[in-house]
Amino acid sequence: MQRVLITGGAGYLGSTLAARLLEAGHKVTALDNLLIGRESLFHLAANPDFDIVCGDARDERLMKDLIAGHDVIVPLAAIVGAPACERDPWGTLSTNRDAVILSHTLAQKGQLVIYPTTNSGYGTQSGELYCTEETPLEPISLYGKAKVEAEQALLDAGDAITFRLATVFGMSPRMRLDLLVNHFVYAAITDGTIVIFEKDFKRNYVHVRDVADCFLHAIENSSKMVGRAFNVGLDEANLSKAELADKIKEFVPNFYIHYANYGKDPDQRNYIVSNRRLRESGFEAKRGLDDGIRELLKGYRCIGRTPFKNVTELSGRWLGPSQPVTGKETVVVGS
Repeated sequence: MQRVLITGGAGYLGSTLAARLLEAGHKVTALDNLLIGRESLFHLAANPDFDIVCGDARDERLMKDLIAGHDVIVPLAAIVGAPACERDPWGTLSTNRDAVILSHTLAQKGQLVIYPTTNSGYGTQSGELYCTEETPLEPISLYGKAKVEAEQALLDAGDAITFRLATVFGMSPRMRLDLLVNHFVYAAITDGTIVIFEKDFKRNYVHVRDVADCFLHAIENSSKMVGRAFNVGLDEANLSKAELADKIKEFVPNFYIHYANYGKDPDQRNYIVSNRRLRESGFEAKRGLDDGIRELLKGYRCIGRTPFKNVTELSGRWLGPSQPVTGKETVVVGS
């Protein structure tokens, strides 16, 4: 049994990871400022091996006390996504970079830091050649730059494990609709249409529960992974935006996809990724895009109306794993 501290523990990945580690028999403390995702940890509160602390990962006094009582530190607290980071540069650098370095600085010998950075650090590669962990990092957004600088500090020290995560997808107790797969599926069943810029830009994808499993793998195999960076993605999911949209259309046939020649995507990432190093360590992502799309279609039934609508329009109804969404129905959910 390891005692694991997760900063940002109430977030999209943190809430999924906390549940997975508890299931595996570890003790978990989640630190979060609880500005969002307050309900995402309710289901874990009855577990005697779980605790939650409301606080800020940038608070040095608090972090010093918390880290002293744990074996593994997972710094997840972050402002995520290029647009959000551009709106708050100071918060981005202090949270996404400085707080991560603080966590590592406060850790003592024998304590393990596992840090999830992002493979967006590969930036604007050709989209034709596989990026490995040896590929030079060329982040193009403040989000990517802050993450890369934090990772470099940890790798220079040689006693941490870093994961360069692909674009994550799937349902979580603290759901996010801005992630590319999640967003495309939501657009397909609500608007029934989407406009895509730079349709040939490629990325890699990975399910949120595969990421949680990967952290568990690192805890159990830290001796042979420490001091190195690992790409974490699904080998079969190095797809362009157009290929991703076409995949979703297999499940939602009436999904209208428009590829625009005007305009520009604010996120100019374009790369494909090799996950060979992670496979050689003994771990491979196993949840495919088809599985994730089916899961999202079912999960989105639970969203219902937004606070500002009393009618939700769905592009059909998800009938089961072998039946696609067809037609279009309007569901009146309140007045």
